[in-house]
Amino acid sequence: MTKQDYKILCTLKERISNTVKLLDMRVFGSRARGDADEYSDLDVFIETEALNLEIKMMIKDVTWEVGIENCLVISPLIFSRSELTETALKSSSIVQNIMSEGIII
Repeated sequence: MTKQDYKILCTLKERISNTVKLLDMRVFGSRARGDADEYSDLDVFIETEALNLEIKMMIKDVTWEVGIENCLVISPLIFSRSELTETALKSSSIVQNIMSEGIII
């Protein structure tokens, strides 16, 4: 991950944290691995205490704004704590991969 990506992610985390209880945020994918090119998106895992349509839309709006400000596509993957602990998502390959290889922000 580049210093610029980290700065963008810190801005995103701060803005999201101002409105919802953010439990975990990780970058994953090509930018986390360091093999991104200039057209790669920034994949972000976001875990919140609670999640409903309003919260999800707010997170997507903030993500879009931060991406536009930085000429970057940010792709959020948003889950609630209960989704990750009480549903089949906890054993999904994408979640397992993010937990083992994602970089905590």
